[in-house]
Amino acid sequence: MELKGKRVLVVGTGLSGIAAAKLLISKGADTIVYDANADLCEADIRSKSEALRNVKIVLGQIDAQALAGLGLQLAVLSPGVPLDVPLVQLLKEQGVVLWGEIELAYRCAKGRLAAITGTNGKTTTTALTGEILKSHFADVKVVGNIGIPYTSLALEMTDQTVTAAEISSFQLETADTFCPEVSAVLNITPDHLNRHHTMECYRAVKQSIVKNQKPGQTCVLNYEDEALRTFGNKLQENLNVIYFSSKTKLERGLYLENGSIFLASADGVKKLLDVCELNLLGTHNYENVMAAAAVTLALGVPLEKIVQVLKSFQAVEHRIEYVEEIAGVRYYNDSKATNPDAAIQGIRAMERPTWLIGGGYDKQSEYGDWIQAFDGKVVKLVLIGATKEKIAKEAEEKGFTDIIKCESLEEAVSCCHDNARPGEAVLLSPACASWDMFVNYEKRGQIFKEIVRGYLQKG
Repeated sequence: MELKGKRVLVVGTGLSGIAAAKLLISKGADTIVYDANADLCEADIRSKSEALRNVKIVLGQIDAQALAGLGLQLAVLSPGVPLDVPLVQLLKEQGVVLWGEIELAYRCAKGRLAAITGTNGKTTTTALTGEILKSHFADVKVVGNIGIPYTSLALEMTDQTVTAAEISSFQLETADTFCPEVSAVLNITPDHLNRHHTMECYRAVKQSIVKNQKPGQTCVLNYEDEALRTFGNKLQENLNVIYFSSKTKLERGLYLENGSIFLASADGVKKLLDVCELNLLGTHNYENVMAAAAVTLALGVPLEKIVQVLKSFQAVEHRIEYVEEIAGVRYYNDSKATNPDAAIQGIRAMERPTWLIGGGYDKQSEYGDWIQAFDGKVVKLVLIGATKEKIAKEAEEKGFTDIIKCESLEEAVSCCHDNARPGEAVLLSPACASWDMFVNYEKRGQIFKEIVRGYLQKG
């Protein structure tokens, strides 16, 4: 679609929405910015970019007549906009073409693209993929759900650009022609069921990352996810499928065995490294390492460069991030563990008796598997947020009763600081989203670190 002169509605005024609006304006589209929150201030929205100075801004609820009066031809939805809200239904009824922010970016971008999705591990794998690509290619972009909107860099991309994109299920819902040269699905476990409603729908959205890929292109999959293994076996008729595994010795692919990572290919088996050479903790991170290696191998990065970067890469912020040691107690920030499966990986990575801070916004998750993963390692479960009563009840039903309920993150950290003993750890790994108490998981993690370091300064 030629964007110049088209009347386009951008839905949402967060990072993705503003970046999409700027891209549309630069392409000559007649752009309107919309947000359902009537309490927002137009001036504050315009202040986010000089490009928005003269655009029309619409705030609050909008009915069918008013929407029709805008004369729209295209609407670009921010990832946070569910497809079943009344506005989207009205847009469909009026025949307006719907794109997501990544669809807009993909149509405007150039170069080669690797796209990474999955319930957990996306950010670490995408960041690691980007670092490996930078060791070999001159022009590399790292975009998407990692915090840099794809649309914000799309016009900087050339035919020589190689892009690593973290793609969420919310973004995949509105993808149309989006087609990565290399895709990766790291795992699919229950999450966001308040939006996708069923695991079948959630799984289908994640797997749709391959829907436009062409014969000969590559899809990287987790062999230990049974549904993905079945999915991959079907894909092999058209795509180059590369599996990685933390439990199974593969005839082809990357696998973990006896503390080492190996690559099995037509040329034989090569040892890449021992996991003790990595700066990342936990089996889930070894899976992320194998996935990033598989993606970058498919893009043509030499194996020796891949291994070199793997050995030097540091953990991303908010994912089992070491913060400080105070009076013999180590503090870790795992705020990015916004669902039970991610939090399971966090507690498994701990090598000390652990005071675990959990709880937050309710995404209709179940917490039984997380609680069972405590496995004698959790000293106390310190709960905060909207889910604290729900989690406490599930924990007690599972036989875990060492529970403390707090009203704030500050109180939770204070409780741990006052009671944890030398040789123990304090882990913020909520198993929940942050939206009941914080704007995002990043802010939650930043505040946690500030509180912890405040105790360090007090001595």
